[in-house]
Amino acid sequence: MSVPQELLELVERFNTNREAYRSGQYNETQLRREFIDPLFQLLGWDVNNEKGYAEAYKDVIHEDSIKIGGLTKAPDYCFRIGGVRKFFVETKRPSVNIKEDIDPAFQLRRYAWSAKLLLSILTDFEEFAVYDCRVKPSKTDKASTARIMYVGNWVEFTQHWDGIASIFSREAVLKGSFDRYAESSKAKKGTAAVDTAFLREIESWRDALARSLALRNPELSQRDLNFAVQRTIDRIIFLRICEDRGIEHYGKLIALQNGDRVYERLCELFYRADERYNSGLFHFQKEKDRSESPDTLTPNLGFDDGALRDIIKNLYYPDSPYEFSVLSADILGQVYEQFLGKVIRLTAGHRAVVEEKPEVRKAGGIYYTPTYIVDYIVKNTVGQLVKSEIQN
Repeated sequence: MSVPQELLELVERFNTNREAYRSGQYNETQLRREFIDPLFQLLGWDVNNEKGYAEAYKDVIHEDSIKIGGLTKAPDYCFRIGGVRKFFVETKRPSVNIKEDIDPAFQLRRYAWSAKLLLSILTDFEEFAVYDCRVKPSKTDKASTARIMYVGNWVEFTQHWDGIASIFSREAVLKGSFDRYAESSKAKKGTAAVDTAFLREIESWRDALARSLALRNPELSQRDLNFAVQRTIDRIIFLRICEDRGIEHYGKLIALQNGDRVYERLCELFYRADERYNSGLFHFQKEKDRSESPDTLTPNLGFDDGALRDIIKNLYYPDSPYEFSVLSADILGQVYEQFLGKVIRLTAGHRAVVEEKPEVRKAGGIYYTPTYIVDYIVKNTVGQLVKSEIQN
C-alpha cells in the first residue's frame, strides 16, 4: 500500500511548523482536528460520522466516557466495529515526550486494560506508540512497559505506513488482521485479564473485612457476617463506579481517608445513597408498601479503619489500575459470579475463613453466563411479558 499523498502533506506541514507545535501553546484539541482526525480518516475510519450512523453504531466515539475530576479524562478516541470497542487512541500535545514520560502510557493502558481491549495507541502525531493492553498497568511501570511498536518521527512513520495500515485501518480490523496481530504480538508475558485481577482484589477485601468484623463483633453470626461483608463491598464498588461515570461527585470515598471514624462517615454516604437511589442495595429505613426488611445490622457494626482505608486507597488513580468508567457490566458480571462461589465460615474460635461453597466444589467451579445468552433469555421471557402488557 503506497503512502497516501494526503499523509505526506500532513507530515510536511507538521515538520514545517514543528517548533511552534512543540512550544507547549499548541494544545491537544488543535492536534486532533488538524492531524489525528485526518490520519485516521486516511485509515478508512468515519471519524466525524459523515454517514450519519446512530450513536450505538458510530465508527468513532470522541472522549468515550465522562471526564473525571481533575486527574484523568476519558480516552480521546474509541474506534469500534458494529458498536463494539476495538481500540482506544489517546493523544498528547507534541511537547510531551511519549517515548519516556510514564504518565501518558499509564493513563492509556489503564483505560484499555479496564475495558479489556487488546491494543491501543498513544500519539502526538510526531510519535506513535502501540501498547499491548493485556498487561496489567502499574504506576511504577516505565513508558516502554508493554509497548510493542514505537515510531519516533514522521520519516519513520511514512516508512511504516503499510504495517500500521495493515493493523489499524478499518478494513484490516474487519478482516481480522488487528486480532491476528494482537494474538501474535510478543508482549504476552505478564498479561493479566482485568476480570481475573479485579476478582483477586475484591477477594482480598473480603478476607480483610471478614477478619476485622469477626474480631471486633464477637456476637456476629456466620450468616450476618457474610451479609455485612458482601453488602459493604457492593456499596463501595457501586459508589466508586458512580464517581467515575459522573453520577456522583468524584473523590467522596477517597476523602474518607482523612481523619478517623472511617466507617461512620462511610455509612453517611450510604444513607445519602439510600435517599438518592431508593434501591435494595441501600435500604436502611422501613418503607410503606415495601416488604423487604431494612438493613439495621451493618450501620451498627465495628469496622477497622485501616482495612477500609486500604480498600479505598486502591480504588483511585494512581494506585488503582482500574478505570471504572469503561469497566463493563459484562466484566463485573464475570467477576461477581466467581466471587459469589465462596463463603465466609466462622471457626469455633470465631475466626473468619473463606472457602468454596460445597455446591461449587462439587460442580468443579463457577461458569459465567455470557451476556448474549442473558439477553436472549430476558428477551424471550420478561421481554415477552412486557410486550404482552403493552399490547393489552
